[in-house]
Amino acid sequence: MIPIKVAGSAIKTEPRSPAASALQYLQPGALNLAALPPLSLYIHYPWCVKKCPYCDFNSHEARGELPEEEYLDALRLDLEQSLPLIWGRKIYTIFIGGGTPSLMSAKGLDRLMSDVRTLLPLDVDAEVTMEANPGTFEAEKFKSFRASGINRLSIGIQSFNGKHLKALGRIHDDNEARRAVEIAHANFDNFNLDLMYALPTQTLEEARLDLETALSFAPPHLSLYHLTMEPNTLFAKYPPALPDDDASADMQDMIALGTAAAGYGHYEVSAYAQPGRRAKHNVNYWEFGDYLGIGAGAHSKISFPHRVLRQARYKQPKAFIEAARAGNPVQEEREIGRADMGFEFMLNTLRLTGGFSPNLFGERTGMGINAIEQTLNAAEAKGLIYRDHKIIRPTELGQRFLNDLQEMFLGA
Repeated sequence: MIPIKVAGSAIKTEPRSPAASALQYLQPGALNLAALPPLSLYIHYPWCVKKCPYCDFNSHEARGELPEEEYLDALRLDLEQSLPLIWGRKIYTIFIGGGTPSLMSAKGLDRLMSDVRTLLPLDVDAEVTMEANPGTFEAEKFKSFRASGINRLSIGIQSFNGKHLKALGRIHDDNEARRAVEIAHANFDNFNLDLMYALPTQTLEEARLDLETALSFAPPHLSLYHLTMEPNTLFAKYPPALPDDDASADMQDMIALGTAAAGYGHYEVSAYAQPGRRAKHNVNYWEFGDYLGIGAGAHSKISFPHRVLRQARYKQPKAFIEAARAGNPVQEEREIGRADMGFEFMLNTLRLTGGFSPNLFGERTGMGINAIEQTLNAAEAKGLIYRDHKIIRPTELGQRFLNDLQEMFLGA
């Protein structure tokens, strides 16, 4: 899962040693959290074979031999230096994202997982996900990954159509995409397939065939993303010809019908799961849980009894490695102010189609639901949310205009 980008006024502080940060953040403050949320671990692997033209993640094309040992050393240092902020807290999920983490050697991943288990208490049923791209799939390597403790894969298929894969700049073809799913099936009983739709020149029938091909493998989980033109990407600079809004809406409707007919529950904007197979790591994000992010460019959200902290690491791998060696790879940290807390909570939880309990707002923000009451009333009056004493959730209209709904809570 990818670090969440959040707007809003930041109460920034100069990065200090983690121990000093922990002492400061444990002091009395403006919030009162009755209990701390579940804690996840995100590990960023910053290299990929080739930068895709639509990608705005912190990924860097691998040129020459990768400094794997140096980077693993830095990850361990980052984790060790972060321990004062999360001391005694159990890890419930781990997500290794990128970049392309499956470029890592089997030996490197084994070392990484050993370091994590040495330094952190893991829940006995911890979900441990690793992102993988079909162009890096080797059957023996993935058997080793499974043996190291990975129990869930997230595979970046994007399309089973060779023409569209080429247009997206992917390094794999349609045959490699199918082969990757077969290898995943043979080694993992839990995996996700990433697909994109509204691709350059894509027709409704082509999108339908992609979905039907994915469903034929009966993956436990599907992530279906609408291709968007993100700033600072090649596609933003040289936009391809994309399906119009009506065609994209038809694809969305087709996906809703096709996944439901196959028994998949649509539980988050882009996520569909078989019963009992929701992505625990992602759900923790959407429920405004905590996560420690280590590695180049990784983001963290960490709660304390009286405040909530956000952090961002140095983005460039070399800068991150040097900063970790120097004692603190955190480039920026800030508290989430009371004025921004409601927006940040709703930015996440409104992505859940089933909504959230009003009690969760108090548990995760340390504030009463009355802090956003006026905006909730306005959203309800517009037909964008449904609410009662048990649940607050976006309506079908609210899901269609989710960005507008979320923005209502900015400054609420």
